[in-house]
Parts: sequence; structure tokens; C-alpha cells
Amino acid sequence: MISVRRLLIGLAFAFTAYLAVRGLWWTGPFTEPLVLVAAVALYVVTTGVALLWGNRDPEDDDVTPAAPGLAPRASSDRMPLAAALMALGTTIIVPNALSLAVPREAIEEPYVVWYLGGIGALMVIVMVRRRPIFAWVGIGLLAAVSWFWLGVLDALEKGLVGSILWVGLAQLLVMLTDRAAKDTAKLVELQRAASAWQAAHTVRQRERRVQIQRALSVAGPVLARTIAQGGALTPDERVEARLAEGSLRDELRGARLLDDAVRHELESARRRGATVTVLDEGGLDGIDPESLASIRARLVAALRSARSDRLYIRTSPHESVAVTVVGRSDAGRGLSDEDTVDLWTEITRVPAEPDIRE
Repeated sequence: MISVRRLLIGLAFAFTAYLAVRGLWWTGPFTEPLVLVAAVALYVVTTGVALLWGNRDPEDDDVTPAAPGLAPRASSDRMPLAAALMALGTTIIVPNALSLAVPREAIEEPYVVWYLGGIGALMVIVMVRRRPIFAWVGIGLLAAVSWFWLGVLDALEKGLVGSILWVGLAQLLVMLTDRAAKDTAKLVELQRAASAWQAAHTVRQRERRVQIQRALSVAGPVLARTIAQGGALTPDERVEARLAEGSLRDELRGARLLDDAVRHELESARRRGATVTVLDEGGLDGIDPESLASIRARLVAALRSARSDRLYIRTSPHESVAVTVVGRSDAGRGLSDEDTVDLWTEITRVPAEPDIRE
């Protein structure tokens, strides 16, 4: 498939060939034919260098030239400095060579003044290749040389105005293209952000549905028995109701801390009479699944060895500590704020043995 870049380069070469043929179609006298041919050859070579040197088609590259979501960098299409200087040199050499190679009376012949359009087209290429200063300097040199040989009015009449307009229009198109590329990159970035948000929202909805289903499976039977018996529950049923309430709180307040093993240890702690509080305040956000599984496994180990009357399990915003487990026991006067801290466990984000102090 032919790319737009290659099509434009082909059109530029076709126009260059037309100008070259026009310069070799001699319809009047000349004194130095070799100079005329050399000038045309220099123009063709310079145009080819300006078009092709450093002008790589991204479709031919194995690696994408710009990062995803970013506009293509203008420097990737920028003409090398040597090519730009060569174009300026051609701007001076070709008009003077053509004017010196013919008699004074033939200086305004089409096979001579074609350089007004030819150099203008060359400067358009320089402008499109993102060398605007060189392009306008080239137009200034073309104006000075053509005024010297033809005069101001004749130079303007025979094509200088068109060359100036071409370069100005090329600069405007380059500016509009760059702006469109930046806007497109922003739209792509916004689209990706919206897609990511939608995906995250879908995941959160799925997690909520799972939590609701799990809560109903835990609390539903207890609530059904409570309603059926009018609140008159047996001691064992009251224990099951208390366990269901604790499990429901865990699912709502610390879902990311939970897996089947953690749930089992929390239920075991409650069955032996401990009061358990689980709280996730976002400290586990951004942790990969492998690290999260390791944290949960170490939490299971900490709960399995705990004998405290009250357990507080909460995530930590600390950069190295993921979860803190604190255990407090009866100081002799019933549970109070003066209870003894007999368990302090910090579960780090990286796999390590939990530091348990009793």
C-alpha cells in the first residue's frame, strides 16, 4: 500500500522533473550550454537530497517512532543541517549560473527564469522539512538575486510572488498539521484514560457484586432464621449471628485483605471469643497480585499464632509496611483502653518473615 508520504515525495519529484525539462527546453540563444546543464543538474540533485536525506517513513521502521499516546516528534522529519545549507547554496548558484550562461537579451526567457519557481519549490520542501528559517532566508536570497538580474517588477511578475506565497502557505500548513497532531494525541490520551476508567469501573462493579453475593450467602441464612423465629435465637445461633456480622463487616471494610485462608483465621479468632476489627484504608492499592498473595499468607501466619482478646488489622500507607496487626489483652479489669499490647506485627510489602513480638 502506497503511503501518503511516498505519494507526496513522488509528486515533488514529478514537479522537479517538469522544472528540469523546462530548464533544458532552450527556446533562445545561450553562450554556455554546459553551465545551463550543470545548473539544472545541481538543482535536481539538491531537490533529491532535500526530499530524501533523513526523511524516513515510519511504516518502514520496526520500532514505532513515537511513544503511544504522544504526537510524532517534529525532529524525526527535520532536514539535516547540511542539506539545508546545500539548498541555500543552490539558491545562490543556480540563478546566477543561468543568468550568466545566456546573453543579456535572453535573460528573461522561460528556460532561464524557471529558477524563480524552481527555487521556490525547493524552499517549500525546506519549510516542510521543518527548517523555516532556512526557507525564508532562501526566499530572501532568491529575491535579491532575481532583483539584481531582472529588476523588482519583472522578478515579481515572472514568479517571485508565487514562490513567496508557496512558502508562506507551506508554513501555515505545517503549523496546522502540527496542531492537529497534538490535538489528535490529546484525544487518544483522553480516550485511553476513559477506557481505563471504564475498565476499572467495570472491575469495581464486579467486585461489589461479588461482595454482595458473599454477604448474602453469609448473613442471609442467619437473617432468615432470625425473622422466622421472631428474634428468639439459641446460644449457638447467636454465636453464628455474631460471626456473620463480623464477616459482613470484614467484606465491607477490608475486602482486599481477604481470601479463604484469612477468612478462616478471622472466624477462628472470633469463635474463641476475640474481638476482631479489619480495616483497609487504601494501603494496598497498586500492589501486584503476587505481592498481595504473599501479604495475605503472612497475615494468616500472624493470625494463627495470635492469642489476644482484641485484634486490630489495618492496612498501612507506609512505603515499606503493608499491614499492621495489633493485639491487646485484658489487663484484669475487663477490656479497656489500658489493655496490654501483647502482639505487634508489621507485614512488609516485600516478602519477609513477619516481625511478631508477644
